[in-house]
This record gives sequence, C-alpha cells and structure tokens, in this order.
Amino acid sequence: MNSPLHATFEKIEEELLEINKNTKGLKDSHVQLWEMNQVIEKVKMMLDAGHNRHHASSVIQEAAHHPGLFDDEGKERGGTELKLVTGVIRRDRVRAFEQFLWRMCKGKVFMRTHDCDGEHDLFDGLEEKSVFILFFSGDQLAQRVNKICLGFHARLYDCPEEPHLRLSMHKQIDERLADLNNVIEKTLEHRKRVITAASNSVYAWKIKVLKIKMVFHTLNMFSIDVTQKCLIAECWIPTNDLDDVRVALRQGTIAAGSLVHPVLNEMEHHETPPTHFTLNKFTQGYQNIVNAYGMADYKELNPAPWCIISFPFLFGVMFGDVGHALIMFSFALMFIIFEKKLEAMKIKDEIFNTFYSGRYIVLLMSMFSFYTGFIYNDIYSKSINIIGSSWATGANNNSCWEWQGLKDSTTGLDYRDWEKTAAKNNQTFEIMLDPIYCYDKETGPYIFGLDPVWNLASNKLTFTNTMKMKSAVILGIMQMTFGLFVSLGNHIYNGSLVDVFFMFIPQMLFLGCIFIYLCVQINPTPQILVKWIFFPVDAAWVFGRFYPGSNCAPNLLIGLINMFMMTPRTDGFGEFKNTSAPYNIGDDVNLLDFDNDPNCGLAFWYPGESIAEKVLLVVAVVSIPLMLLVKPFYIKWRHGRGLSIGHSHSEDGEFSFGDVMVYQAIHTIEFALGCISHTASYLRLWALSLAHAQLSEVLWTMLLDMALKMKGWPGAPAQFIIFWIFGVLAVAILVLMEGLSAFLHALRLHWVEFQSKFYGGNGIAFEPMSFYKQIRISEGLDV
Repeated sequence: MNSPLHATFEKIEEELLEINKNTKGLKDSHVQLWEMNQVIEKVKMMLDAGHNRHHASSVIQEAAHHPGLFDDEGKERGGTELKLVTGVIRRDRVRAFEQFLWRMCKGKVFMRTHDCDGEHDLFDGLEEKSVFILFFSGDQLAQRVNKICLGFHARLYDCPEEPHLRLSMHKQIDERLADLNNVIEKTLEHRKRVITAASNSVYAWKIKVLKIKMVFHTLNMFSIDVTQKCLIAECWIPTNDLDDVRVALRQGTIAAGSLVHPVLNEMEHHETPPTHFTLNKFTQGYQNIVNAYGMADYKELNPAPWCIISFPFLFGVMFGDVGHALIMFSFALMFIIFEKKLEAMKIKDEIFNTFYSGRYIVLLMSMFSFYTGFIYNDIYSKSINIIGSSWATGANNNSCWEWQGLKDSTTGLDYRDWEKTAAKNNQTFEIMLDPIYCYDKETGPYIFGLDPVWNLASNKLTFTNTMKMKSAVILGIMQMTFGLFVSLGNHIYNGSLVDVFFMFIPQMLFLGCIFIYLCVQINPTPQILVKWIFFPVDAAWVFGRFYPGSNCAPNLLIGLINMFMMTPRTDGFGEFKNTSAPYNIGDDVNLLDFDNDPNCGLAFWYPGESIAEKVLLVVAVVSIPLMLLVKPFYIKWRHGRGLSIGHSHSEDGEFSFGDVMVYQAIHTIEFALGCISHTASYLRLWALSLAHAQLSEVLWTMLLDMALKMKGWPGAPAQFIIFWIFGVLAVAILVLMEGLSAFLHALRLHWVEFQSKFYGGNGIAFEPMSFYKQIRISEGLDV
C-alpha cells in the first residue's frame, strides 16, 4: 500500500475511534441524566398532592390483615417506614416486570408506572422506556426487589421524597443536560466534518488505489535480472512516443530519488507489432466503426479517414430530407455544446452512451442528409421553389398549352378558364408536360437539385425512382473502384509486385470492362452519365448519327445482356427516307424524313461499339485466370528456391500448394461474384431513399394535410393536437427508426462492399496501460 495513503487512513481511523469512544460515554451520561429527569417528573406527578399517604395507608391495611408478611417478627410497620424504589425500564417489559414482582413478592409490592415523555433529539434508535415506582416494606423484600430489577435490566435511581429536594435535583440535572447537550453537539459536528471530509476523498482514494493496482499488475509482468537488483521488461511503444517515454522515465527517477538511471533500448524482433492509431474525440467514432469489422494489420491502410466522408454521405443518400436532417442536427449539436456537462454527469445508460459517443457521426450524417435533401428538394415530403420552375411557365411562348390542346379555338377558353371551371365543380384534371414544348431551354435546369414541379407530377415516383436507382449504381461502382485503388497502396507498401500486376490490374480490368462500362452506357429515362451529357430529349446529332428522340435512348439492361450474348444489332437508330438529298452532320432534320428502327433502343449508339464490347468482354474473361493462377504458381516458384513467401501462405512452417491454390480460388470467385452482388447491394441506397420519402409523404398526407384542410372552429384545436402527433411520429419513425435503418445499411456497405476490396482486418490492437480507460471501465462508462 502507498505509505502516504496508508498513513491517511490510519489517522482518520484513529480519530474516528476516539470520537466514537467519547461519543459513547457522552451518550450514556446523557441517557442517565435524561432518565433521572423523567423519574423526577413522574414521581412528582405520582407522590405530590397527598398520594404518598394514600399509598402508605393501602399497604398498612394490607399488612393488618396478614400479620408477619413484612418481617420475620410479624411486627406491623407504620406508613413512615415504607420503602420507595424508582427506576426506568423498557416499555415492552413493563407488564412482565409487574407480573413477576406480584408473584415473587406475593403481592406485597405496590407498583405504579408512567411512560416517559419527549424524545432524544441528539440520538436516534433509542428504546422507548417507562418510569416505575415501587412501594414495599422490609429489608428482605428490598433485596428481592433489587434482584428482580437487575434481572429485567431496569435502571434504579434514588429520588428524594421531599418536594423541595426533588425540585433542587431537577434544576441541577437540567443544567448538566444543557452543558452535556452542547458538548455532544460539538462532538457530533466534529465527527460529521471528519466523515464528510473523508467521503469527499473516497473517489480520489478509489482512483489512487486503482492506479496502484494497475502499476503493480504491470510490474508483475517484469522479470528480475541475474543480479536481483533491477527489473527488465519488453513492451511495445509507438515510435513517435519514444522521446516522451524517455523523458517520463527520467522524471520518474528524479521523483523517486533513485541513483540508477533507467535504460530504454530498441530491440530487433520478427513479431508483427500491434496496430495503433492516434485519435481524437472526432475521429474516435469512425475508427470504432472500422474496428468493429476488424483491427487493421500493422501498417495496413486504415479506411477510417475515408469513412469520415463516405459513411455520412451514403447515409445522407438514403435519409435525404432537409426537415428530418435539421431535427437530427439539433440533437447532435446539443450533445456537442453540452459535452462537458454530460461527461461530468457520468450517465451509465447504454443507449444514451451509444448516441453520445457517436455525436460527431450523427452531426456529419445530418449535414450530408441536409445536402442530399436539397438535391432531392425534399422537406417533409414537400418541395420549395426558390427561383421558379423551368417547366411550363411561359415556356416557348406558351406553345406548351397549344401543343397540349388546352386552348379551345372556338370558345377562346384556355387552360386557366378550365382550371377555374374545374375548381367550381370540385374536379381535377391532369396536364402532361412534354419536355420538347414545355421546358424552358433558355433558363436551363433548376439551379440546384430537383425541379419543384416534380412534387406535383403524377409520375413523380417513376422519375425519382429511376434517378435514384442510377445514382446508387454510379456511387456504388465509384466506391468499389476507389477501394481497389486503396488496395494498390497496400501492395506497393508491401513491395508485392505480383499483387500489383496480377491482382490489382486484373481486378481493375474486370471491374472496368463490365461495371464501369455499365455506368458509361445509357438506359431509359433518366439517363446515366453519357445520356445525361450527350443525349437530349429531342432530335439531335450524337456521335455523328442522327438521334430522333428519347424513344430511341439505349437500354442499359438489354444492352448489357446483348453484350454478353454478342447479339447482332443494327448500327444507328434508323435511316433517312430521302436518299437523293442526304443530310449532313449538324443539319436540321425533318423527322418525317427519318425512318426510326422499331428496336432503335437496342441499336449500337456509337461507332465501333460492336468491336469495343467484344474486346471488353474478352479482357474481362481473361482477367479471371490471371487472378486465379499466376500468384499461386509464383509463390510455389519462390518456395522452390528457398525465398520468403510470407506467413499467410504457410501453416506451422510447412508450405502447401493446394492450400494456396484453394485460398486464391476462393478470393478470385469472391471478387468476380462480389462485383455483381455488391453492385446490386448498392441499390439499397435507392430503396431506402424511396422508403423514407414515401413514409414521409404518407405521414404528411394522412395527418398534417388532413388537419390543415379542416374547416370551422374544430380546426384550430385539431391542428394543434395533430401537429404534436405528427411531430412525435416524425421523430420516432422517420428520424429514429429510419435513421437507424439507414445507419445499419451504410455500415454494411462499408464493411462488405467497400472494405472487402482492400482491408484484411486481422491485426492486433495496441492496448497500452491507460489510467483514463481503466477508470472509465471501473465507473461503468466503458467496456
């Protein structure tokens, strides 16, 4: 035990023992004085006003009828010779005491009792007592009475019979009680101060003892050298902290007053060091996400820095809603603002600590959800119109309305009059906006995100579904491609050229020739990449070919199947009817002069596409045997020449080519099939975004919209009640439940789809002796 701490404990113990000893003596004195005071008061009540003579006469009359009861000679005694005994006994023993006296003394003792009044203010837990007074005559009877009182643990007090003597004694006892009360109060206050000071130091002592135990536990792992004079230990130290450790050792030597200086030397070893990352409270949460999958191998690239951005961004893609993001942002911001107060409270609730430890993750998730919510133009399932829509508002000089046939040439009515008529009859009618006529090309697209007109469109779900689905595929393939480039960093650091040329490059060729090419292709509205950039909605010249319109947009799924099946397809989207006057590239074309191919959506959409797809397919197929065969045979070749092949390719020092081949086959099959399954897995970004948007719209339509449409006086209270119901359900379902669902799916995408491309996660965590962590574990705040 630490000597200063042990001395402190002994000092406090001695002081408390002395205080308790003195308090016990003071308590006994106080109780005796208080009982004597009670005896005097009760005897005064029972003996004054002629009661003494009454009791005496009763006893004398009893003795007259029974001669010889009081002494051996049988002489009668006068009232002046009566003996009086007073005392105090426990209240629950009064009845048994009285019965025992009556039987043992044969009814020759007259007894009166009275319960004690008042309470001990200074002491708790004292027994309730009663004052008794005994009248009898005779010395032998007195001895018998004293023995009975002793047996019942009754305390006897000498109380004078004369009133003036009792009064004088009563005053003396009151004075002594007053003085004793002051002494007892000061003693109890002193004891309270000592105990309070000790209790305030209990936590510090607990921490100090915990640190001492940790130090001794660590010292137990040291070994003693042959001279039995010094301790030797082997440990892992972060390279950047070596100078700090040396300084700490010197300071410890000076503080201990030792003349022997510690020696710190770096050792040569062949063991794999543990993995250590320098973290702060912001990066700790993201590193915990990665560590939950597995600790990084020593000097393996850590995915946590990229997860700081990619994880909340993918969450935002699934959770994109400005309103719900603001709620989440508010909670995270409150956690951060009151960070010190919450940590000082040391809340041990597991659910609260889970949210609190991830407060910076929640903060970034809400910020990215805010960003994607503006892209989706989605605020509680509603859109905002900041600069005005590019659809139908004066587009092409109102040609949209004329094209749609909403202007009646006979009556002069246009769509505005129809709208008024429909409103009067409580009817609705739909208007289809053709992008060729109803889109203002001069204004261009909405400045940021989705045009607000889509919130009113009946085909909103179809449009947003296809847009989000294609975005999910693009984001997924981008992240998987980035994961492969991260694996290149690991290969270069390890100096493994075979992994660079026969793992990374074939993997990139396989992924690029099929799935990156998949993103470059186009599919039905809305378009991905090339179609978004090059293919307009109306007729145009694209890649030197005439494109008649969106009905001939190449189909992604069928095109990919045709690529694998090498299905013959037409070259171009059709042909011109008037061959005598051919059109040149860039000329305005009359659509009546162009004959569309019925399957123009399946045609080759750029020159040389047939050859390009065959080359890409061959390269993708050839890359599989390269991944499968080259590395195992290379390892076998190195083993045959006695070169190092690494620990992962041998078990117990024995090389097995079969095990290496099976291991490589598993990884090759996993990668090839994983590219397909992982691409499909990223569609969860689209699915959860769709689910969140639809749940939000359902909640608005079935609750808040219903309340806003209520008329009359019940509308106001109904709106108030329904608003709170809407708010509770929005937080419980759309923020908590949907947020947790999106978090888990983002976690899955990072663990399986992203990290599986480069991250082994088979390392050992560096666990230094940390007072801070051990204290949190002892307090139940950490595991």
